[in-house]
Amino acid sequence: MDRTVLETILHRRSIRRFDARQVEPAALEEILRAGLYAPSAGGRQGPLLAVCQDRACNERLGKCKRANSQPRMASGDRYVSREQPSIADDPKLTNAFYDAPTVVTLFGPKNFLFAAEDCAAAAENMMLAADALGGGEAAPRGFIIGEYCIGCGICAEHCPQHCIAPGQPYVIAQEHCLHCGNCLAHCPVSAVRRREAVS
Repeated sequence: MDRTVLETILHRRSIRRFDARQVEPAALEEILRAGLYAPSAGGRQGPLLAVCQDRACNERLGKCKRANSQPRMASGDRYVSREQPSIADDPKLTNAFYDAPTVVTLFGPKNFLFAAEDCAAAAENMMLAADALGGGEAAPRGFIIGEYCIGCGICAEHCPQHCIAPGQPYVIAQEHCLHCGNCLAHCPVSAVRRREAVS
């Protein structure tokens, strides 16, 4: 892990798209250890972690979770993400695990007042550990602005990080990009593309 803790926190993103490769056993062990050492109410370290790397089983479990979670569905201006839809945004998404090859399910102590919060802390520790170990590098993230850019600046106006600089074409500072997709959604000439879509 070459990155500092703060660099890892600032780098980690939830993109809901996964590489088909399984997490290597040594990396998985480190990720799980990070989850087990998460802060917890009363110091009880209550969450139990269950790992599944069977694709068919993960797909069945993901569909069961989706069917039984009864999420608040998006409507109008209330949504999780238009660029990277969640199960709350798109009813056609039937797998709550988004086809991830490795799934870690967390179980909190029954009837414990802070079970959900303890599980959330463990999950965040595991996501940070995965990113620090290179798990966030499976596919290039972010967007680029291509040759069809007309220099209108609409993308820059909609960037919450103000990381798009004028030019021909405009340029996105990838190290500051939140991968929110506002630039893609608002470009009037479709000059913005996902980085992995560009050869």
